[in-house]
This record gives sequence, C-alpha cells and structure tokens, in this order.
Amino acid sequence: MSNSTTSLLDFVYQDLLRLIGLVLIFFCIGWVVGMPWLAVLLALFLFLLLQWYSLYRLYRWMQHTPDQEPPELGGVWSALLYNITRIQISEHRSRKNLLGVISRAQTSVAALEEAVVLIDASSLIEWWNPAAEKILGLKSGDQGRNILNFCRAPEFVSYYQQGNYSQEIKLKSWINEARYFQCKLTRFGQNDRLLVAYDVTRLHNLELMRKDFVDNVSHELRTPLTVLSGYLETYMDQDDLNPRWRRGFEQMRQQTTRMTNIVKDLLLLSRLENSSAQTERKVIDMPYLLNKIFDDAQAYNAEFKHELNLEIESFRSILGAEQELTSAFTNLITNAIKYTPKGGIIRVRWFDDGDDCCFSVTDNGIGIESHHINRLTERFYRVDSDRSRDTGGTGLGLAIVKHVMLQHEGRLEITSKREQGSTFLCRFPKERLVE
Repeated sequence: MSNSTTSLLDFVYQDLLRLIGLVLIFFCIGWVVGMPWLAVLLALFLFLLLQWYSLYRLYRWMQHTPDQEPPELGGVWSALLYNITRIQISEHRSRKNLLGVISRAQTSVAALEEAVVLIDASSLIEWWNPAAEKILGLKSGDQGRNILNFCRAPEFVSYYQQGNYSQEIKLKSWINEARYFQCKLTRFGQNDRLLVAYDVTRLHNLELMRKDFVDNVSHELRTPLTVLSGYLETYMDQDDLNPRWRRGFEQMRQQTTRMTNIVKDLLLLSRLENSSAQTERKVIDMPYLLNKIFDDAQAYNAEFKHELNLEIESFRSILGAEQELTSAFTNLITNAIKYTPKGGIIRVRWFDDGDDCCFSVTDNGIGIESHHINRLTERFYRVDSDRSRDTGGTGLGLAIVKHVMLQHEGRLEITSKREQGSTFLCRFPKERLVE
C-alpha cells in the first residue's frame, strides 16, 4: 500500500504517466502496422478496462472480505484504498473502545445491589440487571413486555403516567408481601426511562417502630401530664401560697404546658401518618373556617400587637378534614405571629391561582435563610433553638402542616429571605375544590 504522505495529485500524476506511456507504445505499434489512431483508441480502452478491474477488486474486497488484507492496487485506487483502510481501522478501534465501555458499564450495573431497568419510549422493558430479578421478579420472558402490564400497582401506574419523577415512590413487593422497595424513574434519550429500585424493608420496619414508639410514649405521657397540670393549678390557686413557691410552680406549669403541647402535636402527627385519615372528605366552608381561625389568631395576637389582615378572594370550599386543616392553618398563622417582631404586618389570604386554590400567610418578620428551607418540615427541626424555646414552639408545627397537605393531595411552598419576611403557601388541587 502507498505511503500516507503521498498526496492525491501524485497518484493522479502517476496514472497520467501510465496512460501517456501506454498510448505512446500503442501509437508506435499502430504506426508500424499503418493504423496509429486505432491503436491509440485500443490503448485508451485497455487503460479504462484496467481501471474497471481495479474498481471490481476494490468492491469485491469491501463487500466480501473486508477483514482480510486489501488487494494491491496502483494509482488513484491505491490512495482511495489507503483512506478506506485508515477509516476502517479507526472505526474498528472506536467500536472496540465503545464495546469495552458498554461492557464495563454493564458489568458495573450488574454488580449494583439496586435494580436497574431500561424502558423504551413505548414503555417496553429492554434490559435489566441481575438485582432486578431479585427485587422486582423480572424473568427472561419479560423482555419486550409493557412495564405497566408487569407492575400493576395503582401507585406505580399513577406515578409512571403523571410524568413528574422528581420524587420517589415506595411500593409493597409483589414477590414477598413482607418486603418493600423504593423506586425512581428518570427520563433520558427519546423519552426512554430508567427505573431504579432498591429494598427499603429495614427502613420501613424502623419507621413503623418509630411511629409505634412515639404513639405509645405520647399516650403514656398524656395522663401523668394531665395529673401534674391539675395539681399545679390547684396549688397555684391557693391565696396563702409563698411567693417563692409560686414562682417555682409557675415555671413548672409553663414547662408542663409545653410538654402537653408536644404530646398533643405528636399524637396529631401520628394520626396524620395513618393512611386511614385520608378517607375523610367532607365539604368545608373555607370562608367560614378562615374567619373563625382569624378570630382566634387576633386573640393570640393581643400580646404581639401585629397588624393582621384577612383577605378572602375566593368562595370555593374544600373536600377534606376540618380538624386537620384548622390545625395546619392555625400553626402557620401563630408561627408568623411568634416569629415577627412586635408591630409587624401579617397577611392571610384565600385565593384562586388558575385551577388551584391557595391559602397563604405572609409576614415581614425575621425571615429564614435559604439553606434551612428544605428542612423546615422535619420533626423538631429549628432554625434557632433558643428562640423556639422562648416562643414555646414544639418544632412539630410545619411537620403537621406538611402531612395535612399530603392528606389533602396538596403541597406546601415556602419562600423567604433573611430580614425580609416569609410566605407559607398551601396549594390545593382542583380535585379537592368545590364551587
């Protein structure tokens, strides 16, 4: 094969010299026999025939034996063959590297403990790793099967079809009812999907133990706290009580009240986490409920002297549980009152926002730094522990609000800036609204 440094013009020049030499030889022979021009035509025909033969050899090699050594060709065909071979070698090298990457990726995915399933744009199962057989029960015959025919759990079907995969979903295993797994979908390519699932049975059981523990302890604490509160109030009502003792009893009463509030909130939170609470769907007159909550908030606000404003811009009602909604809305309003410096402005609204309806509480208080916002709905999470204790907060209020919104298929949105105030917005979907 020709050297790579030889240019195409060199090969053309070589072919041209061959053609000229062939024509001169045949012209001389034709001159001798008295037919010089016929001999020139014959030379041209022979040169063309040789070119067609070289093209045929090149085609046969590319079509039938591309993995074998290429034929020896001359002239322009040699340059063409060199470039084809170079591209072929580069393609083989790239293919080998790509196959190596794919092989390593498959080996890595196969080693994962999490189940990984590839789903094409038509919702058909394409590929899965060994862990998917253990966790999801996939078998060789399931390739090409619709994922919704394989996994028919209503929660998964709804999660898959809604298209919003920002959150994960927990499902009970259909292989072993005692086990649970968490799964998450991710879009890629042309609307293909990647399903990742992992076993969360241990975490699920620990969560059940935690809920049972909190529920049982809360119930057990309620009775002794009630007894303590009763005796403390009785002693404090005595006119001849020594002032030194009165101060101690007052502090005990405050701490007992704080503990009682924590127990009440824990019991409410435990009840909200019980799925049976989702079944209540009574029509709630929101303007009436908000006016009642606002009246209570004004009484609570007497000490803080804030400017409270209630703006009812919608008359739509909600299908839900009145007690839970009252607790959630009251928590948001009292939080705004407690964490806004005296003389602040607090705005309470009920309004339409497209198809949704929203309840919001906006204040011009101390605000919250952005890195705290995602954790505000965690149990007992406090931005400022000392301030929360001073205000009598339990650290459970926003966790209750979050669960109440989940029970009502809504969501809590929080926006805040330090020293500029906060807005807590409860968004209810149209499925929960009544005109």
